[in-house]
Amino acid sequence: MIKKIQELLGLNNAGSEASDGGDDVQLAAAALLVEVATVDRDFDDAERARILAFVRQRFALEEDIAAQLVTKAEAEVEGSVQLYAITSAIRQGLSYEDRVELMGCLWHVAYADGEADPFEDQLMRRIGELIYVTDRDRGETRKKAIAQIKRD
Repeated sequence: MIKKIQELLGLNNAGSEASDGGDDVQLAAAALLVEVATVDRDFDDAERARILAFVRQRFALEEDIAAQLVTKAEAEVEGSVQLYAITSAIRQGLSYEDRVELMGCLWHVAYADGEADPFEDQLMRRIGELIYVTDRDRGETRKKAIAQIKRD
């Protein structure tokens, strides 16, 4: 499966710390971020920049590899996002702490335009449930994201 995803992405592992399933997790995380950014039908440069920054930092990717990953994630989401398959890869590939960190980044993307609309809020609830992040931790990451955005 990893080879198939690598072929679809056209990515190599240069500049990436991922291996043995890491590409699945990278694409899944990027696709979730793009899904949250596009659910309100307004995917802007601020949201794209936050997504790129997250995947570059979290997966130690070079800028061009991160950009390719986000582009492939956008194409995946445009085609048909299968939330269960994506969140399954996240559950299997990331520790609980990493999933909570991902929720924080998802909230940053949702609030990149200053507010989270009801569709984004509903999607965040579904994602949190599917990646097994507790309501409490999901709420805490939301509060932290809002506070950080207000400071910035």
